[in-house]
Amino acid sequence: MKAIVFYDGACPICLKTLARWKNKPYTCEVEWFDITGQQDALLARGISPQKALEQLHILCDDGTVLTSMNSYGFLLRHLPHWQWLGELITLPGIRQCLTWSYNAITRRRLKREGRYCGTKL
Repeated sequence: MKAIVFYDGACPICLKTLARWKNKPYTCEVEWFDITGQQDALLARGISPQKALEQLHILCDDGTVLTSMNSYGFLLRHLPHWQWLGELITLPGIRQCLTWSYNAITRRRLKREGRYCGTKL
């Protein structure tokens, strides 16, 4: 199985997180794709460039696109010793709370950076 992780290379928090997780021993092949300036490539894959800024997206080799906590859950479920956390953060209720918090923090960051377009997350 292969997964393409779309990350915001213009985001210092994202880059710091990426440095921590990029070279981990995932049980699937993970390709990291910086979305900065890649609007056409995102659209060709059916991913909204603005939504890709607002939420982590993963494109699975079967064509499934995961977003937000489902993306984080996917990565954690494919990382030895972290599967339990991947399951936990995608449980109903927990996923919604984490998604709400993540969206609020991301919205604030994008507004501060002048990159927020006002879409509803």
